[in-house]
Amino acid sequence: MNKVKKQGLEKAYQKNGWSFISVAVVLVLVFNIYPIINSLILSTMTGKGVVMRFNGLGNIRRLFTDTVFQTALKNTFTFFIIQVPIMILLSLIIASMLNEPKLKFKSLFRTAIFLPCVTSLVAYSILFRSMFSFDGIINKFLLSIHLIADPIPWLLDPFWAKVTIILAITWRWTGYNMIFYLAGLQNIDPSIYEAARIDGASKFRQFTNITIPMLKPVILFTTIMSTIGTLQLFDEVVNLTGGGPGDATLTLSQYIYNLSFVFTPNYGYAATISYVIVIIVAVLAIIQFKVGGGKDE
Repeated sequence: MNKVKKQGLEKAYQKNGWSFISVAVVLVLVFNIYPIINSLILSTMTGKGVVMRFNGLGNIRRLFTDTVFQTALKNTFTFFIIQVPIMILLSLIIASMLNEPKLKFKSLFRTAIFLPCVTSLVAYSILFRSMFSFDGIINKFLLSIHLIADPIPWLLDPFWAKVTIILAITWRWTGYNMIFYLAGLQNIDPSIYEAARIDGASKFRQFTNITIPMLKPVILFTTIMSTIGTLQLFDEVVNLTGGGPGDATLTLSQYIYNLSFVFTPNYGYAATISYVIVIIVAVLAIIQFKVGGGKDE
């Protein structure tokens, strides 16, 4: 009898539990699972606007002949390969410097470096466009110190346009990663650094042999998050260069947007390209876990 009552209570608890999470489950199914499944089906369709027809693997075959897609893919990987390592290393160095016990005004410096992360995207994009314009303050400063002879066409030249976007992204997101590294550094026992100093280890040796190995899980996390963010790069490109000059700074996310809302809509092909980003992110994340995770991760 007691066993029967116990089973009855367990079933009642299970029903109550499911009733509590049922709303959340429905919301996840409607707003997460359904869009994923629907976009996967959509990637097999083609057509203009809402008039769609089944296309099988046609959209995938189109990727190999679409020069605009290939340009966007190359640009996206250029931003990823150059910007992410620079930002990660810069964040680590700044975090290590701001973690020094004897440094004064640490809170002020930390706030100043983190502040770009909460700055309005449109506001900072307008500011950067003004600063890096042909007659902007950057060119005026470089000319005044005789570092350049002629103004640099930051937003008009394909190479310098990429440099401008990389500078903008680095300025905005370095402080974000720095916060994670500072939190990780707080958990490292200061006696480890003290022992290293007694043994005669330089600051560089302490950074490479203590800081980086002990922040390995945090570095892995920030690298994966930065990889995802860079491969989905959209806002800075649209607001700073619009993908130009030509398609020199066009990214995959902007190309998806153009296919959906700027050109004659082709939602099926846009969905196919979005899954290209998903696959690239998944592959790179797996590689980063294998390389940076180690045996104990």
